Amino acid sequence: MSWASAWAFFLLIPTAVLFAYIIYTYGSRTPFFKFSSLREISKLSGGLRVRTKHLPLALKLISLILAIIALARPQQSSVKIKRNIEGIDIVVALDISDSMLIEDMRPENRLESSKLTIKRFVEKRISDRIGLVVFSGESYTRVPLTLDYPLLQKSLAEVKTTRNIKLGTAIGVALTNAVGRLKDSTAKSRVVIFLTDGENNSGTIDPETAIEIAKGYGIKIYSIGMGKDGQAQLPIYTTDSRGRKRKYYRPMHSKINEELLNLMASETGGRSYRAISTNALENVFKDIGELEKTKIETTQFTRYEELYFNYLFWAMLLYVASVLLSNSLLRRFP
Repeated sequence: MSWASAWAFFLLIPTAVLFAYIIYTYGSRTPFFKFSSLREISKLSGGLRVRTKHLPLALKLISLILAIIALARPQQSSVKIKRNIEGIDIVVALDISDSMLIEDMRPENRLESSKLTIKRFVEKRISDRIGLVVFSGESYTRVPLTLDYPLLQKSLAEVKTTRNIKLGTAIGVALTNAVGRLKDSTAKSRVVIFLTDGENNSGTIDPETAIEIAKGYGIKIYSIGMGKDGQAQLPIYTTDSRGRKRKYYRPMHSKINEELLNLMASETGGRSYRAISTNALENVFKDIGELEKTKIETTQFTRYEELYFNYLFWAMLLYVASVLLSNSLLRRFP
């Protein structure tokens, strides 16, 4: 409870002084007459009227105090908070070419490290629509822009390298696909997070054209180069004559086109990163999360409910009661 006119409580001071004066001078104003002896009168017991003779004065005091409280305007406040959330549209383009199986990142390889980091990134988003595009020599959309995070996480967990699409690394096609998912978005911030560990060696659209398309739509690209350059061991799985799964390693050369990734970011207002470990990749997504924050505007409304009426009602009622008692049942005669 709050008080809109708390200064009214200062009126209690003259009220207290007034009633102290009334009580102090009460005896001198009491009518009397003389008797030769009070012996017989002292034997008489006072009735109800005598015992309640001060009730009207007490009621007037209480009514005046209640009136002062009403004048102070007691209020009950209730606060309503309205949040206006402006989300971001994000498409994650994830390389699923065979080289993403190179085991130089935890918990298993480059692909599993990417999936785990993306999963944690999604868990921290609030109201952003997120889509998932995967690619190797071709590209397809696994999840369009959605707020259904459980569906997105389920689809992400099932991502793996596949022979069902063309081999290679089609960076231009993948980027065009991701941009196509964002071009009709009305969000103020539209972002592609592009993860790859190779060079463009496939596809019908060159990366430079895809970058110009993204730039034309005002879409920012955060490009991430995965893993180390140089000689690497690619795990190969086979099945022997007894049906047992065998694993061996094939030497291969891993090379990232950093110049292209830097161009993708600089031309669109994003950033380019290099992640050679899981920790580094997590730091990259943390950095992107800080750069692309969901905008939350909070508006607070305070509603006040006036409570003075009840105090005023009882003040008037008690005052009327004191006047009626003073002029009827408890009327004093000289």
